[in-house]
Parts: sequence; C-alpha cells; structure tokens
Amino acid sequence: MPNDCITYQNSGYFIPLIVDYLDQKSELKSLYNRFPTIENFKFQLEEKGENFPIENRKILVDALKKQHTNFHISEVTTNNIELLNQPNTFTITTGHQLNLLTGPLYFIYKIITVINLTKELKAAYPENNFVPIYWMATEDHDFEEINFFNFKEKKIRWEKESNGPVGRLNTQGLDNVFDAFSFELGLGNNANYLRDLFQKSYLEHDNLADATRYLTYKLFQKEGLVIVDGDDSELKKIFIPYAKNELLHQTSFKKVNETLPLIKNYSIQVNPREINLFYIQDQLRERIIYENGNYKINNTLLSFSESELLTELENNPENFSPNVILRPLYQEVVLPNLCYIGGGGEIAYWLELKSNFEAHKITFPVLLVRNSVLLVTKKQQSKLVKLHLRWEDIFLDQKTLLNNKTKDFSKFTIDFSEQRETLKRQFEVVNEIAHQTDPSFLGAVKAQEVKQLKGLDNLEKRLLKAEKRIHNEKLERIVQIQNQLFPNQGLQERTANFSSFCEEIDSFDSFLNQLQNQLQPLEQHFSVVIL
Repeated sequence: MPNDCITYQNSGYFIPLIVDYLDQKSELKSLYNRFPTIENFKFQLEEKGENFPIENRKILVDALKKQHTNFHISEVTTNNIELLNQPNTFTITTGHQLNLLTGPLYFIYKIITVINLTKELKAAYPENNFVPIYWMATEDHDFEEINFFNFKEKKIRWEKESNGPVGRLNTQGLDNVFDAFSFELGLGNNANYLRDLFQKSYLEHDNLADATRYLTYKLFQKEGLVIVDGDDSELKKIFIPYAKNELLHQTSFKKVNETLPLIKNYSIQVNPREINLFYIQDQLRERIIYENGNYKINNTLLSFSESELLTELENNPENFSPNVILRPLYQEVVLPNLCYIGGGGEIAYWLELKSNFEAHKITFPVLLVRNSVLLVTKKQQSKLVKLHLRWEDIFLDQKTLLNNKTKDFSKFTIDFSEQRETLKRQFEVVNEIAHQTDPSFLGAVKAQEVKQLKGLDNLEKRLLKAEKRIHNEKLERIVQIQNQLFPNQGLQERTANFSSFCEEIDSFDSFLNQLQNQLQPLEQHFSVVIL
C-alpha cells in the first residue's frame, strides 16, 4: 500500500486558522512568537532564559516535590524535577483534562509529542536540559466531558455529581465503573493489565488528580515525564501579581479583544470575559464578576469589596483559578517553558493570547500542533489493499470517496467535461449567428445552452448512480472499512480509547514504544501506525 503523506492542511480535519498557521501565512505572524523549527528554538531558549526568574525555579521544584510526596516516581522523573533548579533547564508542555482512563487517544499522542520533542531538542542543544511536562487540568469543572471513555462500541461512564474543580473530586463510585469495564474486557494478559491499571489508579487513590497522576506515570514511567498540578497554593503565590492585575485592570479582556479583529475571518475559539478568574472551593467553581463596585461570586451570595478580595487573594491564592484565557499565562509564569503542544482547537485559542503575554512581559511560547495518528490493524490494512485504497483516499469525506471509487471501478468514463466543452463551443457559433441577426434571439440561445448543459449534468449523475448499483458490493466494503477507521465520519483519535486495541497488540509497552518510534513532533502530517 503506498505510503503517501497526509498533511494536516490537506486532511480536511483542521480548521482554516490552523491550516493557515501551519502554512505560515503572513497575516498571522503577529499572533505567535516563533514557528516551531529546531532552528527557532535557539532564540526561544535565549529569550526564556533571560526572562524566567531563578527564584521561581526553587518554588516550582519545592511544589513538585510536595505534590509527589506520596508517589513512587521513576529515577529519571526525580532527576528531571531536580534539574528544574538549574538555569539551563527548560520545559516542553502539554495540558489536558482528567479524562477517565485517559479518554480519547489523542491524550497519549500529546504526551508522546512532548517526550519526543524534548529528545530532539537535547540532540540539537546538548548544553541544555529539556523536561517533558503534563499540566493536569485539575481546576476544570466540565465533569460531563471527562467522566467516560469508549471501549470499542461501549461507553463506560462514571455517574456522579460534581460542582467544583474536578481534581479535588473523590473517587467514590469508580468501583462500579471498574466492574462494568472488567466485564467487557474478557481474558488475556492485556485485559489483566488494564484491570490492574484501572484498579490501582482509581480504586487506590482518594481523588481524581492523584488517580490521573498515578495512571499517567504508570504509562510513561520510563520517559522522565513530570506532572504538574496547578491547583497549588505555592505556585499560585507566584501568580498573585497577575491575578491582582486581572481583578483591578482587566488587562486580558482588553488585550484579547484587541487581537480578535485580526482573526475576524476565522472562527473565534474563545471570547474573554471582563474578569477571567474563577473563585473555587471543593464544591464550588464560579466566575468572579465586578458589579456595582463589588466583586460577586456568580450563582452564590458571596460578595467582596475590592480590599476584601485583594486580602483574600494574598492570604488564600488557592481559591483563585484562571479560566481558559488566563490559564496559559499562569502556566508560563510558573514554568521555564519553551513550547506548548496542543490540538488544533487549543492552538487556535493560544493564537488569541500573545498581546496579553506582551502586556505582562511574559515570553510567549512556541506553539506546536500535536502529532495526529490513525491506528490501523493488519487485517484492516489488508482490506484496504484489496480495495485499492490509498491512505489519502480514506481521509476523504465518504460521498467524495464513493464517487471517486465508482469512477475507478467503472469501464466507462463518468465525466462529461469533454462533452460540456464541445457543447459550449457549438453554442459559441450559435451565439455569433444570433448577434448578427435579431438580438432578441440571444435569450433563447442562452436558455437552450443552460438547459442542455444541465441535461448533461443530470445524465452524468444518473450514470454515476447506475454504476454505484453495479459496484455496490465493493462500495459497501469501502464504507465499512472507512467507518471502522473514522467512527461517525470523525477522527479515530477523538473518540477511541487506547484500551479498545488490547486485542490487537502484544503489550501496551510495545504499543507505546511503537508510537514513540514513529511520531515526529515537527512533521506536519498524520502518522499511520500499523498494529
């Protein structure tokens, strides 16, 4: 089967803003600092190195050690945490929600993209250290987005009420999820591995943050990954000046709104609020709203004067949580970070934020679209070969794919373009005659031309439809294989969980190694991985 390259731009699965970003369109260059190339990281290293305070490193390292007090982590991760004390150590970061059992596959692809980029940078800049970071979105509250995962055709769901930050959510009720998952798994070493992984992650930890940390470290324990929980009072102390600015001056609201007109021709991913901070407790996460001279906590009776709220911020910074607009700034204040890695939607909203970073004098990171992958079993690959399908074929929308393959299978040329051109030339002659006679004749000639061209269009469609009936069996097989690889005509990585492939792989370690060996962070194309 041809190893053709499906670029992100040509895949049909990326929004126009990201396509133009990847093509480095000149009109977008003011929205980012540097495009992700090995050469550009040299300048990013210099800028971040000059702008990241050495005292923030000690606070970061101390906070990470405290976060890992009750966790057994690998020696390489322990070493990476210590390396963050050194001024020549930098991070590569991705962030993600606390999806149950990692959620869709792209969580794994994000982490691997981060790990692989740190290795590439170490090879290019050996005098520096590069630490892979997973920033857990522990302060999110969108529980309905994370409380399930898809195992093959089944949705395994955790039924629970959640009102506060999801990282603080207790793990009660996940024993029922384990029972349901275990029943579906069946037998075998990989099934037993998944049972053990789920049980030790979710049934032996008290909250979702700790469970997710354990699970992620278990999957990537050899790679030196460092997991950061931003729901941390010591880290938020560093962010107090920026949170204070947000409360008093609404800088992010002003700066992002200045940027939005620059992308008015695209879909806006997120719109800023006047204040982009939440007030949080274990069972509370609500917006802070300035109204009639006071700061109110939305949907509650809580209200603060300016001085009261600033005192609360100084004494209890852990009660203040940045939203999607402000979280990137918090992350880059806390970390000596060079690059943020995310999906197309994430990178699109980061492209709204550069002016806010400049206003706060914080280095804007390099933005890298994560690796995207299509997993294909050997059996599926064999079917694709028999149907004479290339990789680029199966990325097409289904209607276009079936039309193209029908034309390939047919012994006729189902394209009346030549006939249309012949008809147009004939009518050019008739039009010339009409011009030399009665001008009123021109309208009749034009109407007849339109009618006959439409007739050819209809004949072409009817011939295509007739040929589809003749080749129905092969076309049905094409539909079936494409639906397997693109569930609901969407990307596999956005719905399927890694556990669904337990019967197709030797082990999950070998599966992750295969991905790490194949994915190239700075290449802008889909990776097709044969299991």
